[in-house]
Amino acid sequence: MNIEQARFNMIEQQIRPWDVLDTDVLDLLVVVKREAFVPAAYRALAFADSEIPLPGGENMLTPKLEARIMQELAVQKHENVLEIGAGSGYMAALLAHKARHVTTVEINPELKAMAEKNLADYGVTNVEVAEGDAAQGYKGLVQPNAPYDVIVVSGSVPVVPEGLLAQLKVGGRMFVVVGTLPAMTAQIITRTSEVNFDTVGKFETIVKPLRNVPAPSPFKF
Repeated sequence: MNIEQARFNMIEQQIRPWDVLDTDVLDLLVVVKREAFVPAAYRALAFADSEIPLPGGENMLTPKLEARIMQELAVQKHENVLEIGAGSGYMAALLAHKARHVTTVEINPELKAMAEKNLADYGVTNVEVAEGDAAQGYKGLVQPNAPYDVIVVSGSVPVVPEGLLAQLKVGGRMFVVVGTLPAMTAQIITRTSEVNFDTVGKFETIVKPLRNVPAPSPFKF
């Protein structure tokens, strides 16, 4: 396989048609090599328009969704990022290239170890990989006193957890997929004040649910 041709095809045939036109993002996909974060058994699928299986029944997001997340968030060099769900470490590597620091939290010990190794092997030094359940927020070693400038939730939630909203800095923004099958919407939530949040629905997509997020009560009073 001609890896660079496959990468070019991924960008031109999958990512651009999905309205990812930001040249910074497209350049980033060339710089941060996705194949370095794909399990060896699936490396031939590194540039395919599909989710790639990871240990514990998890998966990497599709390349076009990863790219769209980066475009929508427009992470800046001074910003601190919290990612919920480290996976293979690839999303953290993309975020780290743009941010000051990334804290990525993974509930599965095997995936935590994989992400940590992949990031270290790739030479990424501004990421803290932590093991834990961050569905309601997380206080990292480097960022013990949240809030964060950017939060990326790599699994879907039926409703956005209050604990995560509380860790978003005023002026900060969160990417999260909200809903349950068959209807989920990718949202950008911006904290506009201590008590107010602005939510914009961006596109429809399907993402595996985040573990340990409480389901909303079906009862209304």
